[in-house]
Amino acid sequence: MDDFVRNKLREWGFSELIEKFEDEGIDTESLYILGDQEIADLILKVGPRAKFKNKLNLLKEQNSTNLVPVNSPAQEQNSTNLVPVNSPAQVFPSTSDTSDKGKRKLDLLAESSNWQSPTRKRRCDTYSEEAILCDVKDIMKFVQQKIPNQDNKLNKFLKKKISALETDKRELVGVFGKTGAGKSSLINAVIGVKNLLPSGSVSACTSVMIKVEANKGKQTYEADIEFITKEEWKDELWSLLNFLRDNADQENSQEEDEDFHDTEEKLSALYGEEWKNKSPENLMDNKHFKEIPEFLFSKKKRLTCESAKELSAKFVKYTRSDSEDGEGKRWYWPLVKCVTIRVPNNDLLRHVTLVDLPGNGDRNKSRDKMWKRVVGSCSTVWIVTDINRAAAEKEPWEILKSASSLMGNGGECQHIHFICTKSDVIEDLESDDHSAAAVRALIFKKNMQAKEQVYKEFSKLPEVKKHFNEECFKVFTVSSKEFLRKKRLDSDDTEIPKLRAFLKDLNDCHSEILNYVSGAFGILSLIQGARCQDGADKRTDVCTDLVKKMDHELDEVRKPMEETLEAFQKCLSEGVEKSKGSCEKVLKSFLHPRKAKGFYKILKCVVENGGTHKPKKGKPINLNGKLASCLTDSIDEEFKKTFPNEGKCGPFNGALNKFSLDTKSLIEKYKDVELQLIFLQTEVEKVKTKLNKLIRERKKTIYSSLTTTIEEFMQECYDKAAEFRGEGSLKNMRDTIEKHVRDAKNIMFERAKDEMMNQLRDLMEEILEDLEKTMQESIELSLSTYGDSIPDVTAELQMVKSHYNELMRNLNEETSQAWFAPWRETAEARLPTEGPSDTLDY
Repeated sequence: MDDFVRNKLREWGFSELIEKFEDEGIDTESLYILGDQEIADLILKVGPRAKFKNKLNLLKEQNSTNLVPVNSPAQEQNSTNLVPVNSPAQVFPSTSDTSDKGKRKLDLLAESSNWQSPTRKRRCDTYSEEAILCDVKDIMKFVQQKIPNQDNKLNKFLKKKISALETDKRELVGVFGKTGAGKSSLINAVIGVKNLLPSGSVSACTSVMIKVEANKGKQTYEADIEFITKEEWKDELWSLLNFLRDNADQENSQEEDEDFHDTEEKLSALYGEEWKNKSPENLMDNKHFKEIPEFLFSKKKRLTCESAKELSAKFVKYTRSDSEDGEGKRWYWPLVKCVTIRVPNNDLLRHVTLVDLPGNGDRNKSRDKMWKRVVGSCSTVWIVTDINRAAAEKEPWEILKSASSLMGNGGECQHIHFICTKSDVIEDLESDDHSAAAVRALIFKKNMQAKEQVYKEFSKLPEVKKHFNEECFKVFTVSSKEFLRKKRLDSDDTEIPKLRAFLKDLNDCHSEILNYVSGAFGILSLIQGARCQDGADKRTDVCTDLVKKMDHELDEVRKPMEETLEAFQKCLSEGVEKSKGSCEKVLKSFLHPRKAKGFYKILKCVVENGGTHKPKKGKPINLNGKLASCLTDSIDEEFKKTFPNEGKCGPFNGALNKFSLDTKSLIEKYKDVELQLIFLQTEVEKVKTKLNKLIRERKKTIYSSLTTTIEEFMQECYDKAAEFRGEGSLKNMRDTIEKHVRDAKNIMFERAKDEMMNQLRDLMEEILEDLEKTMQESIELSLSTYGDSIPDVTAELQMVKSHYNELMRNLNEETSQAWFAPWRETAEARLPTEGPSDTLDY
């Protein structure tokens, strides 16, 4: 099966048939010649079969006048076949044809009065943008195969450029919320799959990250379970047992100690009660893991089921433990790093992954590292809480405060959605005296009050607002139960449709499709232009103009970068001085808290975990972050301005996005090399897209470098402090940390500043070098090389140009792009509204 058939089945509402068509080997050619008996064998029910036949007949009628003769590459003779213009699996015109034959094919296209690009109307036409992408990808695969495998700079360059066209869009939506808040019910309702994620009971417990995404091309429900390594569990087991041993001697009540019971619960989930009488060596024996051999061999375990309910029952023991679900049952979640669930036939998940996240990371270093990476990669975060305590509940707000820097300056988050669940629950409705309208009015009133309270609470969080403005923050009041039963509220009133609409917009791949098609248009223009000898006498002049323009534009990018470096140098220098002056005060407030009861075990956890501690309840502790706080505070505003997650400017005050070779005016001046200049125009946009992606990832590392450097400096004293045992160990730990900070403060904060400045410099130099190198090579090969051996792509260029112009028309009709950041592969604002002319003359 090819992409054309797969997309047609989705488009016609027959996604469930994809696997069957794939098994039967039905491609585009066989789709068009399916007979009644074959269709009957494929689709057993009369109703769906009739609808399918009708759709297929309409497709055949649509293409009956849109046929062009092409030569099959499988045939060496010059026999001619007729295939539909808009069939992506069509055998494209042989690129070995003479230019006269290529011109004849274009004439046939022009002569057909009914012919038009199949995507003439984006919303009305059955030919979707994704089908355009399939068409263009197939064209480019065919062209790539036809480029000779010669040791030729231009041929190698073209093949490399075609391979680099591949793009994939994947948006992450992180979902936070404590057990019982309604996260699972919300996710199930939004994606429209009942019983996928089990709803949490009071006794349920989990710290496992769960990803939910589409199972593309398959009809089954799947779950991939990724385990931590055996060595990681050995280290964690040692740490857990030491924690229990150290706390067994403390005076504080074990019954009230959440962390103590959390540790016991983790060990009991995996080992039952056996762990209490076994050595660490015995607990690492392979016999304890015989039911999960994948853990022993560091492999993923895959579960495959026909229904969501069946899969949920199978994977539950890898994500949680539940005392209500049978005594003595083994639960494997302590060994699990992440569970990825794949759902078939779900358009909302095609380019979106929902991630059910533990609130504040994990004590296990491997899981915590993954947690930070995922949170930093989320473009949207949903914080889920019960509506009855939405503004007053501490936990959701603590999650937002503690993760805001990781999502904001340290990440790429653009939207924070505070989702109040169970909005249909009204405590004052004990009697049946209320009419349906009165009940609905009471629910609406309660929901509006909740929204006002949440917005008011958000306005009180300066540490969050320095990363996110109020436009990024939205409140939803939802009811998953009412969305399904519609007893008290209409579907729209539950606000689940609003969240679905948001995911639908997030799925929109228009930018990615346009980038691919425009890139293909540019490459085909270069191929065709390289075949022509026209304008040979002017190419030197064009090169001179382009290089001069490029140098000027590079200077225009370099200037704001240098200004940024100066601004950061000034901010960080101030931050270093503040850090030196305040670090001992910060240490004192941390090492000598007012409530000293139980602090020994907290500090012990901190030094054993490199300066951090994730308690069962309450705020996460990060001593490294506290010590680095003056440095991060000093650059937060400048960092947000330099690397915005939202807005239309782009990084470095828009300097990179403004880079241009002004090819439009050059095309008017040098008409003979129009095709080469079209290529260079698309090449500029491609390299900017690539560099914006690089910046988006590297800025996360740059922002975290301050805390990372402090952590590296502090590790020596943490290791020393962790060795203390017995009487006086609390004092010894405190003294060790205080002495280390006093001795290191004059070097430590300067080193953190220097590390951030070095990383900023390296990024800027890499951007400028890559930009210059890429454009220099493209200018040289497009204007100084002739392609005597490369194929004629006249017909292919016309087809791709038609698709490109259609996409640009769609873009002009749809001006709203509110869900996307400007540097998220958006070439739209900079590309021409259409190709340079409606017809191509070569």
